[in-house]
Amino acid sequence: MTDPDNLSAIFTPKSVAVIGTSTSPEKLGFQILKNIVDAGFKGPIYPVNPKATAILDLPCYPSIGAVEGAPELAVIIVPATAVPATLADCGAKGVRGAIVISGGFSESGPEGEALQRQAVEVARTHKIRMVGPNCQGVNNPYHGLCASWPLLTMRGAIAVVSQSGTVAAALMDWAAQEGIGVSGLVSMGNRGDVDEADLIEHFDGDPRTQAIAVYIEGVKNGPRFLAAARRARKPIVVLKPGRTEKGRQAAESHTKSLAGRDEVYQGAFRQFGICRAETLHELYDFSKALAYLRRPTGRRLLIVTSSGGCGVLAADIAAAEGLDVAPLPEAVSSQLRASLPRHFVVNNPLDLTGDANSGLYKDVLAAAKGAFDVAAVIFGDPIVGTSELIDRDHPELVIYLGGADVEREEARLLHARGVPVFPTPERGMRALAQLVRFGRPVEKARP
Repeated sequence: MTDPDNLSAIFTPKSVAVIGTSTSPEKLGFQILKNIVDAGFKGPIYPVNPKATAILDLPCYPSIGAVEGAPELAVIIVPATAVPATLADCGAKGVRGAIVISGGFSESGPEGEALQRQAVEVARTHKIRMVGPNCQGVNNPYHGLCASWPLLTMRGAIAVVSQSGTVAAALMDWAAQEGIGVSGLVSMGNRGDVDEADLIEHFDGDPRTQAIAVYIEGVKNGPRFLAAARRARKPIVVLKPGRTEKGRQAAESHTKSLAGRDEVYQGAFRQFGICRAETLHELYDFSKALAYLRRPTGRRLLIVTSSGGCGVLAADIAAAEGLDVAPLPEAVSSQLRASLPRHFVVNNPLDLTGDANSGLYKDVLAAAKGAFDVAAVIFGDPIVGTSELIDRDHPELVIYLGGADVEREEARLLHARGVPVFPTPERGMRALAQLVRFGRPVEKARP
């Protein structure tokens, strides 16, 4: 491995060359160049295409050797057979990082495997750190670098590391839609050089990252991965498919990953304090909770809702996840019975019914303060003012559904304040359970 602790040429380059860019807007080479420009990259951008003189008003160069100076990063979108020679030219020019978008390597058979080994050897000979090949690129919204697609620029606290480009893009798109963004995104592809262990180490040291979301079909280097996980101070959420034999076979055929026995992965995740998701929504939800909420000191849970049905659903999932939907202490019950309308049933879950408004929620949370470790606040109607009710510094989980346009506006305001909102009781409770288990650095297992 070459310089494993320094990926700055990939994440924060001062200049970028796009080798294999195109003049045709429908082609990937054009789209990636345009995304780098439109994301607001501040340094020099060098399109490389021997058949063009300018693309997007940028002077075009016939080869990387003809570029003025030495670009720190090269984004390579040329036929697979041309990649090793292109990397050699980059090395001779002084390029320090490469993102190889091109496919046709180990995922395509023995000839592709040999070509990938050749490309990796060239990169290592020239001390170039390489993401890919066969990947969807890198996006660092804090640096204005979208060497990927689609164009997404929302900044946030979740780092996305994925073997699948579509999975990575979906997570970033969801985060952008909700206004919480990501701290960075890497589609690793075949992991010829840079792998999940490198990226966990990188994002664990990134002050903007608060949780690391990882999609892997198999670990490239087990000891290095576990060592990185053991040292990590930030929560790691992993979605690893291949639980069944058919899924394992599909994973191994996708990017030639060695998926391995699922029980081995499950044991390792448990031993090293890694949060495991089973679906894409869980990968997103768990990462969102771990990035934006502080860990409760215990499992005692108060559920306050305007929907009795949602309260029942939440209590069911909470109990199944090991959370304690404890009875209200008598002092709290007495205070609430004295202040709430007489027809309310004062219990846990506490249903505020159709009378619910932000003021009632505020009164309940104030009365119960200190009696529970965390409150799950379920808004099941178009309740105005909820974004002002929630205190980001208190352990409150917000679930909002059934509120139509009011819900969407209040959720937008909450997300703008860094308060995550979950769309169903089930998703919210499962995310809360992970927050209780993994929400702050845990004692890592010793090797």
